[in-house]
Amino acid sequence: MTDGRPEAPLQTLSRGIQALEELAAADGALSIGELAARLGLHRSITYRIVRTLEGHGLVTRGAAGDLVLGAGLAALARNVSRDLQTAVLPELTAIANEYGMTAFVTVLDAQQVVTLVSVEPRAAVAAVAQRPGTRHALERGAPGRATRRLVEKTAGERVYETSHDEVTTGLSSVAVPLDLPGHPPAAIAVVYLTGGTVDVDGIGTRLAEAAEGIRKEFR
Repeated sequence: MTDGRPEAPLQTLSRGIQALEELAAADGALSIGELAARLGLHRSITYRIVRTLEGHGLVTRGAAGDLVLGAGLAALARNVSRDLQTAVLPELTAIANEYGMTAFVTVLDAQQVVTLVSVEPRAAVAAVAQRPGTRHALERGAPGRATRRLVEKTAGERVYETSHDEVTTGLSSVAVPLDLPGHPPAAIAVVYLTGGTVDVDGIGTRLAEAAEGIRKEFR
């Protein structure tokens, strides 16, 4: 604070964070030009931001020279809600392999939900990637609506929420609220390709059982 007024955000830092968010949200690697367009910045400015992020291992280049998130982010994320990650991983792994779907946990961040941790099934032919750090609006998607139940302290007609082609075209999700002491409102969910026969009720029940098992870890 200065003179009773909040300090303006550091522009370069803000742009660097935005660059990481764009790379996290991208479906695959991005070129410098593509990232610059998403950020609304000149290529030269984007290049300097990328070089700085590369220096810290937060961004790296793929085989074709395009940009992807670097392994340094994993080291930063390792301690984010470590107890929550430890508690949910066994359940996510079991669910992912039982249903052949990617299982994940999202947590509330402002008016969005962000993926904290995800597990892809071992034997799936076409598993859907749900990268940690992926975020979307609270009012969209099954995890968002499941989390909103906790925020608004409301109960739905069913124990679970569903979504189809809302966040990403071609993808569907089932999610249940995950309310844990000492942690922001969260949801446990699966994501899968839209179409085909899916036992949504069975998945919803299984997710609710998993959520209850995780809650017991925190009692």
